[in-house]
Formats: sequence, C-alpha cells, structure tokens
Amino acid sequence: MSVATQHVLQVRDKIELSDIERRIFDRLLASLRHFNLQTQVRVAGGWVRDKLLAKDCYDIDIALDNMMGTEFAHKVKEYLVSIGEGKDVRGDGKIKSNPDRSKHLETATMRWLDMQIDFVNLRSEEYIKNSRIPSKQSFGTPEEDACRRDLTINSLFYNIHTDSVEDYTKRGISDLKSGRIVTPLPPKATFLDDPLRVLRAIRFGVRFEFTLDEDLKVAAACDDVKDALAAKVSKERIGKEVDLMISGNQAVKAMTHICDLTLFWNVFSLPPVFKPAISDGCERLCVAYLDTAWNLIHLLKESTFKVPVVNYIIVDSLKQKGEDAKMVLDLHRASHKFLSLIPCLASNEDLQPDDVDWMRGLIDDVSIASRVRVLTGFVLREIKDLWRVALLVSILLHPIGINDTEDESSQLHKRRDLFNRVESSIIKLGLDKVWEVKPLINGEDIMNVLQLKEGPLVKEWKEKSMAWQLVDPSRTTEECIDWLREVNSKRVKLE
Repeated sequence: MSVATQHVLQVRDKIELSDIERRIFDRLLASLRHFNLQTQVRVAGGWVRDKLLAKDCYDIDIALDNMMGTEFAHKVKEYLVSIGEGKDVRGDGKIKSNPDRSKHLETATMRWLDMQIDFVNLRSEEYIKNSRIPSKQSFGTPEEDACRRDLTINSLFYNIHTDSVEDYTKRGISDLKSGRIVTPLPPKATFLDDPLRVLRAIRFGVRFEFTLDEDLKVAAACDDVKDALAAKVSKERIGKEVDLMISGNQAVKAMTHICDLTLFWNVFSLPPVFKPAISDGCERLCVAYLDTAWNLIHLLKESTFKVPVVNYIIVDSLKQKGEDAKMVLDLHRASHKFLSLIPCLASNEDLQPDDVDWMRGLIDDVSIASRVRVLTGFVLREIKDLWRVALLVSILLHPIGINDTEDESSQLHKRRDLFNRVESSIIKLGLDKVWEVKPLINGEDIMNVLQLKEGPLVKEWKEKSMAWQLVDPSRTTEECIDWLREVNSKRVKLE
C-alpha cells in the first residue's frame, strides 16, 4: 500500500476581510454598542478555515458567548432599521432544530449583503447512547465549543473584537497547514457521540486533499462506530453526505476511503434478502469501475454528461428521490441495449446487431440496412439526454480486445476512442435529439385506421409506426397513414 504524502498548504497568518465582510462585522459591533451588550462575537468554523486558505465563503456562522442567537439577531435587525439599512435584510428568522440536517439547536438566520449569516450561542453538549442528538446543551466556553466540533480544522474562531484567529484546540492551524484530518477529542468518542462525523471527515479529507489521521481511521473502522452509524444516523443524512462527496471533484477517493475503512456496506446497505449473493470484494470492483468511469469522463472532454447501485440502495439505503432510482434503472436497461449496438455503431461495415430480443417483433418489417438506426433511435427515445451516460456505462462493460502488454492508460484510451466512434456515429445518423421527434400518428389515428379498441395492440402499433418513421425522418403523416392502411389490408387478407 502506498503511503500518502503529507503536503504543506499555504495558510494565511491573518484573515483578510472583504469590504462586505468588514461592513457586516462593523455593524455587528455597532449593534453591541447601541444596545450596551456585553457579548463577545466570534465567527466559527468553515468561514474561518476557508478564509485562512484564501477561499471565498458566503456563509458566516456567528457564535455568541452569553446570548441566544435569536435574541442577538433581532437586536442587529433593529439596529440596521434604525440606521436605514434594514430594508436590505432578507429572510430574517429562525431555523428550527433539525438533527437530520446537522442542526441540533435552533439558529437565527438572515441574508444581508449577499451573505448568509447564522447566529448561535457557544455551547457544550452531552450525548446519550442511541442518538446523535445532544441530550443536554448549555452555554459553553469557546474551548468547550471548539472541542465538541467534528474536526480541528473546523474548530477555529475569528474574534471580530480583536481581529484575530483563536485556536482553542491548539492544533487547528497546524492541522490546516499540514493538511491533516483530526478530531479535537479522541476520535472514537467523537464518532460515537455523532457517527455522521465519520463521513464528514472523509468528505472534508477528499475536498481539501488532506490526510486522514491514523487514529481517526482506526476509530472509523471499529465495529462500535459502524454499529452507531447504523443506529444513530438517518438514511437521509447518510445519503446527503454521499451526495456531497460524489458531487465534488474527488468522488473516487471518497469511495476508496469508505472501502478502506470497511464502511461500504454500512453506507450502501442491501435489502435483508437478495439474490444472487454478493461476491467477496464486490465493493472494490464498484470503486474500480467508478475510477475507470471517472478517468474516461475526463478523457472525453468534449462530451456532455448529466451525471449503479440498485433501486433499493438509492431509495432505502440513501433515501434519495424515487425518480433518481428510476433514472439509474433506466440507465442500466439502456446500457444493456447499447452493448448489442456498439459493434455496429463503431464499425463502418454493415453489421447486424445481435441479442436484440428487447425489440421483440418491432423491427421484423424494417429493412436490414435500417435496423441499427431504428434500434438506436428507440434506445435514445427511452433515455433521452442521458444517452451519453448510458453509453459510457456500456463502454466500460464492452470487451475491447486488451492484451497483457497494455497498461491501464492504453486500455483507457481504447475505451475513449470507442466511445468517440459510437457517439460520432449516432450524431451522423441524426439521432442525438431523436426523443424530440413527435410521432406522425397517434393512438386515435391507429384505432380509426385499424378499427381497434384502446389496449395493448394500439401501443404495439404506435411503436411499429415509430419504427417505420425512424427509417426515414423525411416521411410525412399522410405517408404513415397510407403505410398503416397497406399493412392493415395485408393483415385482413391473411385472416
């Protein structure tokens, strides 16, 4: 196993405020003076981290040492109104406690000067065994608040009174500079309190390309923490973290961490009973395919993708939308159909597709020369503008004649070239927007011409007429009706 190289990041010694940030902090301090409030105001967490890394951040979390967030937010709004700036405040209100979204207590929020500002008090927390929701919360010191956070790099404060960064864990800045993901308290205790922090550690690690602390990895992989992840964290919240991971630029690395920490089947849980049995190492195979797909996508720079796990994992394990699960199933079906078409579409020769039972008898009346066009047209009409994603999946599964001497890069380039040939062929056939083509005739036309009642036969004839239409896009409605009458006449004679 290769050892990750520790890298040193350029971390600023002092936070440089934008004009908007300085104006916001000036108004917060002015509110304190206006109402004679003896409160220390700090910015907490992600904003401090990102500013030290010279990254833009548009969310400011304000932490107060002896005052509730809602009370202070109302005072700020009142002061802004008194100086004629209240009209610029949007969404002045409260965010109720919502543990599934990592909101363990009520937070006051407002949007001002295009910045989202949340107000909350510094706090200490206590947890019970079977919940990641704190059983007890109270006003805490800055040190207590810093130590209850998930990671040292997220535990830093910026004191707006002194214009200085405060590092109460005594290692937040050094971990930021050395690129390390570490918990403020012992990792096992931190994860048992809130097991979602395991996934957050992975997400922040891959987002910033930081190294996961060895003790953290041991704690994340232990059975107690995995059991707590199943017992304490909702599927919805796990699904949200996974969504954030794969939406970033290091999706493969995130899934590799999940595998390495033996969390794969805790995250992508399977139904209690399923067939066939999952083979050993299946999770590694999933990550390997994801890695190849990710690299192939980057090679296919000019193609546009709207970016499997099965239906159960998406809907039940990750609690994602039902339409997402349907989309994945549709992609699988379409990629299976593409597999039989790839040799024909990639070759300049007039090959005939094998294994097209999925079209049943619909292409029997189509000339051999037009069958690939019709079959491809049907696949694209089913999957619409996700057809490149389905093609990508089928390219990953398609045998490409690899020999033992070829390295991984050479194999990847072969798949890229195959994808490009098939994509180019589909575009030359004029099918890349075929789902936008309206049928020349509808069900009512078919029922009138064939003297049919509404039912499965009408649907079958609609598909046959679309197959006829796909052969030649220049055909007209009148020609289609004439064809239908001719077909019907032959059918009647046969009867």
